[in-house]
Amino acid sequence: MNGSNITELVLLGFSCSRTAQLFIFTLVLACYTTILLTNLLVMVTVWFEPQLFQSPMYFFLANLSLIDICLGSVAAPKLLTNLLNNDHAISNGGCMAQIFGVHLFGSAEMFLLTVMAYDRYMAICCPLRYTAIIDQQHYLGLLILCWIGAFIHSTFQMAVITQLPLCGSNVLDNFLCDIPQLIKLACSDMYVAEILMLFNVSLIALPCFLSLLASYLTILATLYGHFGKSGRKVLATCSSHLTVVGLFYIPVVFVYLKPFSTSQLDKMASVFYMMVTPALNPLIYTLRNQEMKQALGKLKSKGKRFLLPQRKNMWKFPFCMHTRTTVVHMTPKVHAF
Repeated sequence: MNGSNITELVLLGFSCSRTAQLFIFTLVLACYTTILLTNLLVMVTVWFEPQLFQSPMYFFLANLSLIDICLGSVAAPKLLTNLLNNDHAISNGGCMAQIFGVHLFGSAEMFLLTVMAYDRYMAICCPLRYTAIIDQQHYLGLLILCWIGAFIHSTFQMAVITQLPLCGSNVLDNFLCDIPQLIKLACSDMYVAEILMLFNVSLIALPCFLSLLASYLTILATLYGHFGKSGRKVLATCSSHLTVVGLFYIPVVFVYLKPFSTSQLDKMASVFYMMVTPALNPLIYTLRNQEMKQALGKLKSKGKRFLLPQRKNMWKFPFCMHTRTTVVHMTPKVHAF
């Protein structure tokens, strides 16, 4: 960092007794394991089920799972190491990598949730034009735009934060490096830099949120008076998406769309959108989605057939493979032997 003599930073994390830290370690490990296993399961299910993989909604869902794995992996490994070894130091390079990862994957998820809302809007409100507009080339292009926008956002944040002249204390009251805590260590008045960063976050968060709101209000207006079986299915899918949106947006808004602070509430909000939300997303989608349940059932059946071959194939020898009748007569002899 520019003009700084600080070579490493200290993450306070969760300052408590050793017993409490071990308990928090267990919770974080369980949460991170859930993030990895459940999101990988969603990705594998969509990948091996052609009907789901060719659907834009499930293609975006698989990419959301990939982003959740990456977002959870930004802070969880370092937090687990700190809790276990009681070593809270992090290098300047590691700190910058965490900040870049948080904003890259966080903004990518924000963009992707907006694209998923647009996909549901087109499927429900313009069903006759949906297949013509949302083709493979179109939704691949939307996904690429999500990552380009996320990269530009995170690069801008890094361009500002790397110019901070840090001095004095090197202690961050958080479990990861992030802008609200790091900007408090600056020697000079960082009012302009704070405004620039807030403006950059608002430039992404507010348009995405307004687009989400417009999409779902239009969907509700379209479905008004059509609450049959198909309408209930559509509302179930949309309610799952809205739940995910709420779990992600509420803590992000609380942390970033206000004057930066270092309160304990900010720390808990960061824990929520960095770890709890990525763990809950696949559960929300799979538990309330019949197609995902069916695809998981098919994947389970394929796994059983692959791992557990039929018993009759286990006892075939070269001298007893002439006919089915021969195999049946030879089997008791093998068991008797």
